[in-house]
Amino acid sequence: MRLCIGPAASAESYLDMERIVSAADVMGADAIHPGFGFLSENSRFAEICEKCGIRFIGPGSHVIAHMGNKAEARKTMIQAGIPVVPGSRNAILTVEDGLAAAEEIGYPVMIKAASGGGGRGMRIAETQEEFEAQFRTAQREAEVGFADPSMYIERCVKNPRHIEFQILADSFGHIVHLGERDCSVQRRHQKVIEESPSPALSEELRSRMGAAAVKAASAAGYENAGTVEFLLDSSGEFYFIEMNTRIQVEHAVTEAVTGRDLIKEQIRIAAGEPLSFTQEEVHLQGHAVECRINAENPEKNFLPCPGTIEEVHFPGGNGIRVDSAIYAGYRIPPQYDSMIAKVIVHAPDREAALQKMRSALDEMVVMGVETNLDFQYQIMKNQVFCDGKADTGFIENVLKIKG
Repeated sequence: MRLCIGPAASAESYLDMERIVSAADVMGADAIHPGFGFLSENSRFAEICEKCGIRFIGPGSHVIAHMGNKAEARKTMIQAGIPVVPGSRNAILTVEDGLAAAEEIGYPVMIKAASGGGGRGMRIAETQEEFEAQFRTAQREAEVGFADPSMYIERCVKNPRHIEFQILADSFGHIVHLGERDCSVQRRHQKVIEESPSPALSEELRSRMGAAAVKAASAAGYENAGTVEFLLDSSGEFYFIEMNTRIQVEHAVTEAVTGRDLIKEQIRIAAGEPLSFTQEEVHLQGHAVECRINAENPEKNFLPCPGTIEEVHFPGGNGIRVDSAIYAGYRIPPQYDSMIAKVIVHAPDREAALQKMRSALDEMVVMGVETNLDFQYQIMKNQVFCDGKADTGFIENVLKIKG
């Protein structure tokens, strides 16, 4: 059974809490899985579900609220003894307070929305002179995207690796991590490629970062699936940056290397069941890579390219997974994110995985709209990336494409 929750504009459909809860009531649903966008990290929506007797498949509303506020999350991590990037102590609402914090922290600084994620509401200010313009731009994005003007200032770590750890926690106090994903290849602070395991981590460093991720989840009183995100600098030091209180777009990468169904595990936890495995039973097997296929033009500052798909062909074969809802005749709307598919490959080692991804991208066809397929193939052939040396500045500094 299908039920229309509203028109295409997200404010009147996927962001309308009353419509979604009403739809769940009409359908007789006893739980809502929020996915990885829209209201998935909205504490008010989770609270409404709780009050309506509908199970929100994710952490409790109080945890979402606490960890969704970067300033509060930072305090929690400091108290737990987890290293953090130097930053502002409290949420910042004005340019004047932001300038004072930036002066104390030292330039360059990263200006971030205190709530939300996904690369929105983020700007870098290299100097005091450009701070005000960057702050106001980031704050406008935060107000539009998250209905919260609160900002956060932290020191900008230049071109680090972006490493995130997948965690699962049940209501019985059991917490496990399922290894890391390297999400360093980004444009506009949004991920383009993810892989696991990271070519930048030794077993010793992986063990330390994994233990820190579990400790972070414990300090937050976390339950269900979440991601603890770190920056890894060139000296091997890592710093907590945020916790995503939802399943990630790239969760399929972890599923490929662990053989665990994360969505099924989320539902089990939400139903009050314990984790179905222990930390000792988590093993990373082989190597997985994910490419996000977007309807956009990388040569025009990654300009979104909505339109109608005339023809589509997905790659197939052993170790290849495609997550998508597009088809010939599908109209890509302008109201939403430009991602139209995820291509995930799994192979015995990284070199084999990269070769499999090159073959998959070569086989995939999308006609009628511009996409980043050729751009992704270019990355898969780039020597810096193939050598496992790509950091968060890779697209801008190596490929010379401004994002």
